[in-house]
Amino acid sequence: MDNERKSFDATDLAILHILIKDSRTPLQEIGAAVGLSITTCWNRIKRMTDAGVLQAYTVRVDLPSLGYEDTVVVQVTLDNHSEETLYEFGRQLQLIPEVLEALLISGDYDYFIRIAVKDTRDYERLLRERLYKIPGIRHSKSSFVLRTLKKVDTPLFAG
Repeated sequence: MDNERKSFDATDLAILHILIKDSRTPLQEIGAAVGLSITTCWNRIKRMTDAGVLQAYTVRVDLPSLGYEDTVVVQVTLDNHSEETLYEFGRQLQLIPEVLEALLISGDYDYFIRIAVKDTRDYERLLRERLYKIPGIRHSKSSFVLRTLKKVDTPLFAG
């Protein structure tokens, strides 16, 4: 797979740029933009998909439009770091729909968790009813996001 990734050229990157901006762009439009036939363009997209570079076609949702006005970053330290504890904590986080992202990290905390909430009361409810019911949490620290300055999924074509 590493060899596949190294073989991408400027045309592949141009295709990726278009798909990152709008994954619903028709093949005919992509091909015209990069100077390829529809078939050749499709073959390149398939090759990138098969290589694991393109993993999913998705939509971005405006969370405030759905009532989730706030984002909270929670840093969590666990009681122990056994494989079973880490696995179970991760499994429990998967069951909480408001958890947008959970990262096992190095440093003073074990996890960095990004959570969407409607407001402070909703976050307090989530803490009591969901997060603090997960066994093994020793310490947590929460911070409300005041403003998102930058958010991208890839370092390519940011801006």
